[in-house]
Amino acid sequence: MSALLSTRALSKHFDGLVAVSDVDLDLTVGEVRALIGPNGAGKTTLVGMICGRIAPSSGTVAFDGRDITALPAHKRIGLGMAYTFQITSVFARLSVRENVALAARRRLAGGHVDSAVHEALAQVGLEERAGEEAGNLSYGHQRLLEIAMGLAQAPRLLILDEPTQGLSEGEIARFTGLIGGLRGQTTVLLIEHNMRVVWDVADRVTVLNFGEVLAEGTPQEIHENRAVQAAYLGTEAG
Repeated sequence: MSALLSTRALSKHFDGLVAVSDVDLDLTVGEVRALIGPNGAGKTTLVGMICGRIAPSSGTVAFDGRDITALPAHKRIGLGMAYTFQITSVFARLSVRENVALAARRRLAGGHVDSAVHEALAQVGLEERAGEEAGNLSYGHQRLLEIAMGLAQAPRLLILDEPTQGLSEGEIARFTGLIGGLRGQTTVLLIEHNMRVVWDVADRVTVLNFGEVLAEGTPQEIHENRAVQAAYLGTEAG
């Protein structure tokens, strides 16, 4: 399979602090990739550089064979990237439906928007909350709304930063099923601390530690990797 996203020697320094160092990452079309590591490992900084919200200190980002290192975030959305972040960014005064419609209109016009909104809300289980103000949703439901906003864009690459944070067990199970349903259609890059979710949904796992790639492999390989166990899994995965 060809690579949809590739980074080469991607690095970011903040006032002398090395947040990300020489990261090479290749995501193949249709795969679900989990990005894990201890707090402060550089995961969100790496995703910020992939999305175009953070300028790298050095290195390159390519999308579908095109160098996009200097491309601003909104142009990357136009190429087919969608992302959610740890801090929710919904429009609190707009309804759930209107939030998703705004996202859908980035790629659709006219009557197609309504069907895209309905489908995205159904996928995350929020169709019955469509008329509510987004600001009245619980934190977990706002996370699901953000995922629906991403899905409504029919992205080629969906990037999710801690999507199960604040979700109930039932909502996490639904999310796991949702990602499984996207496999093969949408490439997914997932930052996640819930290791049960990682083992259930990921095709491959990349482990960051101190801004560098510590290991990469299948969930089984990562689970059995002693260096990963020492750095991360022994304290966080049980």
